Amino acid sequence: MKPTKNTWLIAFLLTVVSSLPAVAQSTKADIFSGSAKITWLGLDFTQTRFIGVAEAKIMGIGKKDHITPEQFRDEYTLGWNRLFVTEQQKYDVAESIHHSSVDYALEVAKTSNAKAKFDKLYTDNPSDFKLLDEAKIASIVKGYDFQNKEGIGYIFFVSGMNKGIDKAGVWITFVDMKTKTVLLTKYYEGKPGGFGLKNYWAKAFLNVMKDVKSDYNSWK
Repeated sequence: MKPTKNTWLIAFLLTVVSSLPAVAQSTKADIFSGSAKITWLGLDFTQTRFIGVAEAKIMGIGKKDHITPEQFRDEYTLGWNRLFVTEQQKYDVAESIHHSSVDYALEVAKTSNAKAKFDKLYTDNPSDFKLLDEAKIASIVKGYDFQNKEGIGYIFFVSGMNKGIDKAGVWITFVDMKTKTVLLTKYYEGKPGGFGLKNYWAKAFLNVMKDVKSDYNSWK
């Protein structure tokens, strides 16, 4: 049987498609290659728990009430993320992961934070300080909105913030944004410090970045 016109066309299209370069998925090794583009996505607070309501009142704005979930979402999550832009030399993401530069797409974490109700922000249960684990992080990432961005994304999932023990728990996480796959996630605890709620916890995130810089080569 002689090939039909449609057969030739299908064969031609298959040849063209097979010759196109495949879009490679990012791997853990790419994080350390030095050549892969990494995008800083910001601080995600949607899983955060403040441990100890009494401690929360101490950090409040007014004399009577502690910070409301709305204030936390609309003021503080934005303020902490903004530091990575306004004080970029101090909060140097690229330096902390031994890269010459990183891209920035803070709207990814900001959008996630803006959608959260934070109705479970305060708790008296000390065990709530570390509710997340690797499996839960992977599940969160699978449902995350990376806004059609591709390549390696780098994000901090802030879990617990406990003034009583002077610690903030953070899952530093690298993901392949196209496939929504976790490439690497590590848990760190940063010591806060400073005057006022914003500065106090910002110091914890800065200290996590310093620990990341020290440990970076041990992750390979």
